[in-house]
Amino acid sequence: MNLPSSIARFLALATPLFVTSLASAQDAKPAAAEQTGALADMFAYENAGLIGYIIVAMSVISLALIIENFVSLKREKLAPPDLIDELGALFDEENFQEATELCENEKFYLTRCVGAGLSKLGHPFETIQATVREMEAEESTKLFQKVGWLSLMSATAPMMGLFGTVTGMFVTFGTIASAGGSVSPAILAKGIKMALITTIFGLTVAMPVGVCFFVLRNRVVRICTEVNAIAEDMFERFRKGQ
Repeated sequence: MNLPSSIARFLALATPLFVTSLASAQDAKPAAAEQTGALADMFAYENAGLIGYIIVAMSVISLALIIENFVSLKREKLAPPDLIDELGALFDEENFQEATELCENEKFYLTRCVGAGLSKLGHPFETIQATVREMEAEESTKLFQKVGWLSLMSATAPMMGLFGTVTGMFVTFGTIASAGGSVSPAILAKGIKMALITTIFGLTVAMPVGVCFFVLRNRVVRICTEVNAIAEDMFERFRKGQ
């Protein structure tokens, strides 16, 4: 039975492509195995060395810090909406004693700032405002210090990589010197490999951690600005009273 010409043309084009794809898939298996072996070779202690393992440990610590900061640095974590409503209702009722007790029992960014202002009730508005802003500066500093560890990691990782590079080259030139200048490339490969691996590790840690630091720092700035505005707005009624 004769096939339609369109189907015949399709088969004529598809058959070579199918055969080529099968051949590519067969070639990809050794290539994937080779890549896996190269990755395992990078993490071998004799290649990465102590410095490489220190950078790996830094990457684990950095990942833990990033996850923890992304989870904890949220507005609803620092100023829960139900707490804002409760404080607002107590201020409207002028029940400042209960508001003070609430701030003492609930330890959040917002409650610490509002509690500082409530401790100065009876003083001029400027004194209350200054006290609230001092607490805001203190609380925001704590958050910036918390995020700042990522900045330290992103700055230290490439320096550790550079230290590993220098160490690897020192090993290489030490091998050349001890051999009297006549050595095979295979003997020099160990030091050069250490230099390259530690550099790769350092940059691999530094770049994503640096990006996460800037993202989290901007988040801290935005959240602090919003929470500070909420805290200061609660005490505006005392300015009007004066």
